[in-house]
Parts: sequence; structure tokens; C-alpha cells
Amino acid sequence: MKITEIRAFGLRGRTPEGGWTNELKPEDCVHTVVRVRTDEGVTGWGSVFTSEDLVKASLQLLRPLYEGESAIEPERVSEKLHQNTFWQGRGGAVTHTISGIDIALWDILGKVTGQPVGRLLGGRYRERVRPYASLLMREPDRMADEILPVKAKGFRAFKIGWGPFGRRDAKTDEAIVRAAREAAGADAMLMVDAGGSDAFWPGNYKWAVNTAEMLKDYDVAWFEEALHPDALEDFVALRRVSKVPISGGEVLTRRQSFEPWLRAGAFDIVQPDVTKVGGISEERKIAQMARDYGVRFIPHGWNTALGLAADLQLASAFAGTDIVEYLTGSPFIDELAVGGWKLDADGMLEIPDKPGLGVEVDLDALAAFSGVSSCDS
Repeated sequence: MKITEIRAFGLRGRTPEGGWTNELKPEDCVHTVVRVRTDEGVTGWGSVFTSEDLVKASLQLLRPLYEGESAIEPERVSEKLHQNTFWQGRGGAVTHTISGIDIALWDILGKVTGQPVGRLLGGRYRERVRPYASLLMREPDRMADEILPVKAKGFRAFKIGWGPFGRRDAKTDEAIVRAAREAAGADAMLMVDAGGSDAFWPGNYKWAVNTAEMLKDYDVAWFEEALHPDALEDFVALRRVSKVPISGGEVLTRRQSFEPWLRAGAFDIVQPDVTKVGGISEERKIAQMARDYGVRFIPHGWNTALGLAADLQLASAFAGTDIVEYLTGSPFIDELAVGGWKLDADGMLEIPDKPGLGVEVDLDALAAFSGVSSCDS
């Protein structure tokens, strides 16, 4: 079975807020769906956390490498693409685009073999997983408005991030967390994401240490992106003194970038993004490496229904991964998969057991988001 065509569909028109300093507008495109077609009529779908223009340019660069390649050997084909593009974008848009291709090839392999991707990765440790609602931080008096409607939908775990946190003063930071804990309830999981990868992040090591000390009083499950994403030594030092688990890694790509952080002991929890890191093939290797270093693996491919589907399959294949991120209120997650997503009575999300990623793309929704009149042609 050979690859005949790879096409990109940029998602825009209803792009949700990102909490970024240079805030996203609804018409901005930062998420792109990738479709891989084969000479035997099997189609695979993937997702890239990168704008459509960059994905299309990367596909043009990669085309001579993937056209006519095997569509059922995702790891080998993806490594071929990585190895032949060291000089033209390792770690950037090219690597991100390879991520989407790799996810789609795993989807194809699953469809051809009649197995969910998680089983092809070695076996399913679980049939369902707890999703945590990923929410932006607001002013303290608005946090209940963010959390309570999501709580009413059945979510029992919440992560709050970005916004004014870390950019004003310690009093404001604590007021936000206190309001979130009160709204979520004492029994809910609550995580805090500082958003250290935002432009010109001001939080330094001393701020992070003091903030971690405050967070322990609110039973915060982990402190994410507390520092600038290149501050390896500060992350190591922070983890040694923090009473709250430290997480990060969402902006790193490929396993080679993660190894120094894991070896140095920078994280309690590592969060590679399957739509950027190199796809399922690369994320599996990072997760295995993390396990060897005693670091918990929690995936970060929350940005579209296909990224979430890939995360669910990965979560099924690793014994310690019992929670995934869910960006609530995003049509690119809620509407892109036929049938959408539903929580059960325990606030858990079923891991699809159909072949491949286990989800079907809603072509009408994709056409509406991408502006392409017919996405099946």
C-alpha cells in the first residue's frame, strides 16, 4: 500500500483563545488537519499544531520523500522524513508537519490491520481515561464562570492557565487559584499552568519557587510551564525544592530534545505534544524514555479532535497515563469528529476501540472550518 497524496486543511473561523500575549483571533489558523491517501483507497488523518501555510510549504519540501512510500510503515517512513530534513527545519514547521503525517500513517495501519492504534503500540492498559478540562485563567471574580459550566458537564479535573497569572503580583495569583479551587470543589483535581512559553514570560526561578509553595496549600496536582522553556537548570532546581509536581515539555520536539531534560531530572511529569513532537512514533519513544527515568507521561495533543484521538490511543498504551488534556469549548475538538465526545457518569472518556485512531472525521465540519467546498475530493 503506497502513499499517493497528502493534503493539508487549515482550520480557521472559530479558532478559540489561546491566552497568548498576541491573542489569537477567530480567523487565525494555528491548527491544520492532514489527510494521507493511498493507492488502495484507505485514508488516514492527522493533525499539526502549525498554521496551514507552513504545513503546505513543508509538504512541498517533503513530497519527493513520501510519494510512493509505504503507507503502513509509519515509524520507518517518519524517520526517513526526519533524517532527510535535518538542514531544513529540524524541530520547526517541518518536524511539526511530519507529526501530522505520522499520526495519519498510524491511522492507516490500524485500519488495514483492523486494530486500534493503542493495541498496535503494544496493548491497551485501559478502556477509558479521565479528561481534564483545559481552561484559561481570568480575574479571580470570573474563575467560577469558567469552571462551573464545565463542571456541570461532568468534568472532575481542571487545569487553569495563562491569562494574568504571573504577570501582576502574588496576591492576584493566589486569588485566582483560591477562586478556582472553591469553584472546582475539594474533591476535584486542579492543575495550574503558568504559561512560561508565552512571549517575554517574566516569571523567574524565585517567582516559581514562591508560587509552588503557595500552590501546595490548594492541593494542586501539578505546576506546568513554571519557567521559560529553555531554562533547564532552573527547572531542575525548582523540581528539587517544590512540594508540587513540576511538569513541562510541550514545546520540545523529537526525543533528542527531551533526553537532556529527563536525564537531568527537570520534570516529574513530561508533556510532549503529538501534533508537534514528531507524531505517535516519536512520542512513544519519549514516553518509554520517561518511564525509564521515573517520569510520568501525560500527552499534550489536545488541540483538535484528531490530536485528542491520538492522545487517547497513547494513553491506552502506557500503564501510568490515566489522564489527558481536553480543551473545552473548541469546535475543532467538539465538532470535527462524527458523534463528538461524551463523558460517562464518572467523568471519564472512552478510548475508541475501532481500527486506527478510532474516530471518523466529519467532512462537513472540516469543509466549514477549512473553507474547502468538498473535503472528500
